[in-house]
Amino acid sequence: METIKKFVVIGPESTGKSTLCTQLAEYYKTIWVPEYAREYLEKNGTEYSYDDLLTIAKGQIDLEESFDKLRMTNSLLSVTHPSPLLFIDTDMYVMKVWCEFVFNKCHNWILNRIAGRGYDGYLLCDTDLPWVKDNLREYPDVGTRNKLYHFYKDLLINQSVPWVDISGSYEERFEKAILFINALTEE
Repeated sequence: METIKKFVVIGPESTGKSTLCTQLAEYYKTIWVPEYAREYLEKNGTEYSYDDLLTIAKGQIDLEESFDKLRMTNSLLSVTHPSPLLFIDTDMYVMKVWCEFVFNKCHNWILNRIAGRGYDGYLLCDTDLPWVKDNLREYPDVGTRNKLYHFYKDLLINQSVPWVDISGSYEERFEKAILFINALTEE
């Protein structure tokens, strides 16, 4: 069985991460891991504590690992979704930024997962799409969104996994993502 290559889509809220994951999964005939925080906050409410962010981080890792295991072990899934790619909406970098932005500190557990997890590429979604309100989003103002984008960009610049800046219309983002992924997966 081929090794699964994992690509993480990150960025501030309302930058098209889930949309891009959906498009890429459809294009490459694979599955994608949704953002666990949405499920958690919809179930438990939008008031959250520093400790809740650790619970969300652990839930995100568990969800990713369950999709990864499902992808590797389910022969039916291998037939219906034959691509050796897995797209992940959000990772521990997002949890780090969230913790530090809201609470000015980050759980060691999250930092240890950043150091220990392996991905093949990051797609950083820019803030140039219009902000779309929903009950879980907190930062509609452009200044805060841009500040958060630069936190993510600084993290990616200072690590070794290949990454690409994803900006423009939804179609332009999709095209940039495909070019980046194909360049990293073609042998």
